[in-house]
Amino acid sequence: QAHLVESGGGSVQAGGSLRLSCVASLDIGRPYCMAWFRQVPGKEREGVARIINGGTTRYADSVKGRFTISQDNDKNTLYLQMNSLKSEDSAMYYCAADSTFCTLEKARLFKDWGQGTQVTVSS
Repeated sequence: QAHLVESGGGSVQAGGSLRLSCVASLDIGRPYCMAWFRQVPGKEREGVARIINGGTTRYADSVKGRFTISQDNDKNTLYLQMNSLKSEDSAMYYCAADSTFCTLEKARLFKDWGQGTQVTVSS
């Protein structure tokens, strides 16, 4: 089981940028999938971006062209570069990993989760 710790959240004005990091206790080259999800109170957790075996990526339509997911296997770290931030990007962001499933539509299938990092974008 991977222990995941996110960092990099904070408050930023609309149009600004943040880079989230997720340090994994295990070799993140081994899990099949690493992903970022986000959640606001009262809503379901939403898939933002995922990367399979450090290669193939997929993004939610709402963040395409603005967010970039990447991973550094040497540092066991997953990143989410977020540019052109909007107020609707405000949420708690979670890092997730799983060795079998890799779909942004079903958060419940991911086995391992971090504790989250808050992103607040003011307009």
